[in-house]
Amino acid sequence: MTEETLGERIKAEMMVDHANSLEKNFEIAKQIIKITRTGMVEVLNKEKLGGVEKIQVYLIGKRYAKEAGLVESEYVSSNEICNELSLKGGSVRPWIKILRDSGEIESNGGGIAIKFNYIESILKRVLRKNG
Repeated sequence: MTEETLGERIKAEMMVDHANSLEKNFEIAKQIIKITRTGMVEVLNKEKLGGVEKIQVYLIGKRYAKEAGLVESEYVSSNEICNELSLKGGSVRPWIKILRDSGEIESNGGGIAIKFNYIESILKRVLRKNG
């Protein structure tokens, strides 16, 4: 097997593209998330979710809002999370730390966003929980 052939096989059989996570998981996401015309995210059935899951779903919703052109950035401040999810800052900070330590979020200095490669597993888990 030549090196070029192996490279082609790797690309064809092993390559993963998480950039299409939003489109791929749209049908699941619309059962869990609604987005207003101003780009605000509504997490459906949030009373069934724990704090970390509420934040994960909210951040996924922001990715969808950004994709739709409703917001300039998918990055969210902890204040926005507190306000929009009706959570206390003392609770949100440790939950964000959990997400940061697990590698699920990225920061840009002004806020956090969920990484694309976690979207599918989070949405599927939350959908099962909301069942």
